[in-house]
Amino acid sequence: MPQDWKDLLKGAFAEELATLPAEPDPEPATGPAKPAFRKQRFIVTIDRRRRAGKQVTLVTGFDGDEEDLAALGKQLKTKLGVGGSTGEGEILLQGDVRDKVVALLTELGHSAKRGN
Repeated sequence: MPQDWKDLLKGAFAEELATLPAEPDPEPATGPAKPAFRKQRFIVTIDRRRRAGKQVTLVTGFDGDEEDLAALGKQLKTKLGVGGSTGEGEILLQGDVRDKVVALLTELGHSAKRGN
């Protein structure tokens, strides 16, 4: 009765596997911890300039890393179900969703004020 190829491999490499040293545990990263995202003061406005008459909601007043801005923008876009972009310290959301954005930002603990 022929042996299974897996059994042949186990037998062939059993001695070599037993002599291999155990892999060391990776050391935890000891770099500086990133500070928690602090609460911000935002102004939520509507803009139609340079957009072919389409309305967009602008969230301005962000002070922090681009990563934090992108994360907050993604969170707002997901919760509102709209498209948009982030960059240069502001979040751009498609459509007039000012009231919903102000409500979500205050729910997250930020200070948000509705402009125009």
